[in-house]
Amino acid sequence: MKDVVIALDFQGKEQAFAFLGRLGSARPFVKVGMELFYAEGPGIIRELKERGHKIFLDLKLHDIPNTVRGAVRSVASLGVDIVNVHASGGIAMMTAAREAVENAAEGRPRIIAVTQLTSTGQETMNLQLLIPGSVEKAVLHYARNAEKAGLDGVVCSPLEAALIKREIGPHFLCVTPGIRFAENQKPDDQVRITTPALAARDESDLIVVGRPITAAPDPLEAYLRCRKEFMGGIDE
Repeated sequence: MKDVVIALDFQGKEQAFAFLGRLGSARPFVKVGMELFYAEGPGIIRELKERGHKIFLDLKLHDIPNTVRGAVRSVASLGVDIVNVHASGGIAMMTAAREAVENAAEGRPRIIAVTQLTSTGQETMNLQLLIPGSVEKAVLHYARNAEKAGLDGVVCSPLEAALIKREIGPHFLCVTPGIRFAENQKPDDQVRITTPALAARDESDLIVVGRPITAAPDPLEAYLRCRKEFMGGIDE
């Protein structure tokens, strides 16, 4: 699995579908996050699936194991392709998320865990969250916990993907936001960022790209450029 996932960070489905209409016949892999899902509910997922999109449902579930188990079971019934939970919820919670889809009648979604948000830098992690050590060490620790829980992979920054692949294995999915084109490396609210080409070099499986595509004058051109830089000659 290697692809570019477009983050549909819009306030409602009108804006989301207006944007997708600018991509012509392309049916990209998309991410639906809290803003759009909370505004539109499960209906937005059903509409996107009917239009032929793969979907990463980015709700970052984090609660007691039984609650997360029920939540994952509910969203899995919508036919999404990827669901995420917070790794900081612990191994028991992540295991419950996996167990929720083990007996799915059809293809189950991949379950991945958020390690550290790309907006979290070293100082924030150490001083505000009171997590000692380097960001890389913390991310790898969370990734190992996710692997112990039987999850399919993690969300991490592209800067940690190669480390996770080396330490856990090439099978372990690394989904990486924090992507910017080379000429626009302003971090905005994300501080651990890189380019599509460098993310490919560092073994990201899926890159999640929002504003560099959604805010581009020509989003189709930006999307195709991102695919070319990240995937090269791969056509999936």
